[in-house]
Amino acid sequence: MKVTVLGSGAWGTALALVLLENGNDVTLWSFLEEEKAVLEQNRENPMLKGVPLPEGLKLTTDMNAAKGCHAVVIATPSFAVRSTAAKLRDIVDPGTVLISVSKGIEKDTSLRLSEAIEQEVGDKCPVVVLCGPSHAEEVGRGIPTAVVAAADEIRHAEFVQDLFMNSRFRVYTNTDRVGAEICAALKNVIALCAGCCDGMGYGDNTKAMLMTRGLAEIARLGVALGGKQESFTGLTGVGDLIVTCCSMHSRNRRCGILIGQGKPVQEAIKEIGAVVEGYYAAANARTLAQKVGVEMPIAQMAYEVLYEGRDVHSVVTALMSRAKKAENAI
Repeated sequence: MKVTVLGSGAWGTALALVLLENGNDVTLWSFLEEEKAVLEQNRENPMLKGVPLPEGLKLTTDMNAAKGCHAVVIATPSFAVRSTAAKLRDIVDPGTVLISVSKGIEKDTSLRLSEAIEQEVGDKCPVVVLCGPSHAEEVGRGIPTAVVAAADEIRHAEFVQDLFMNSRFRVYTNTDRVGAEICAALKNVIALCAGCCDGMGYGDNTKAMLMTRGLAEIARLGVALGGKQESFTGLTGVGDLIVTCCSMHSRNRRCGILIGQGKPVQEAIKEIGAVVEGYYAAANARTLAQKVGVEMPIAQMAYEVLYEGRDVHSVVTALMSRAKKAENAI
């Protein structure tokens, strides 16, 4: 099949390699000519060191490559998803499956990214979300990984499953785009917090507490927005949370470590040198929680640290000192 991947970052490149391995005709699109030139010259993405780019992988900066494709993968940073979809609108053929693999909530609208794509493209193309516990660095090296393809219609999810699945990249299907995208976006907030705990020198007990209670918050919000409870205990929920909170591949966790060690938020983000999606997701989580009336104390404290300059040590004390509750109480 003919597939174009829009976005030549680590994740877009890793997925392009999976698609190429499966025998597809794959083009990887870069936003900048300089990025494409580096890929062409080195046949390696600097964000995926040691992973060669086969000669069969086509490289371009021309979005018209999306024309005539069976599927188009949107792998840009979250802030560029809408503008990318807007450009696609007059290029992509009707019926082409659009696969959203970016993780986040749109900054100004608090929309899920698949919703932003649909607003731009309309009903011209079905939109499928692909997410789960999947570091690009490991997918690019062929390390066994499992993810989820979520779509409103199961046939579209199954199309993406067939497109990507192989012996090292397993794809499950479901029909809960809401749950999948809320998990994918908000686990980055909890990963930032987990990094802060590491930076402050706390141990495994603290991280286990944070991850479990953080997942409870994400699930409350996701269900209130229309997601299915079971999504939050699956690969898109607990699976993605584990991999993002516990790995040094995670930009969000690494940024949190720096903040926990005392580095100012903006300096920490700058030092990471790539988009820290959890920073933006924290603001959106707060907005969505207020909109649907869901209590999210960890996400709220993350917002106060990231945007209001609150000291991370005081946040731990505040969370530990909250009123007594039953574990399953809201």
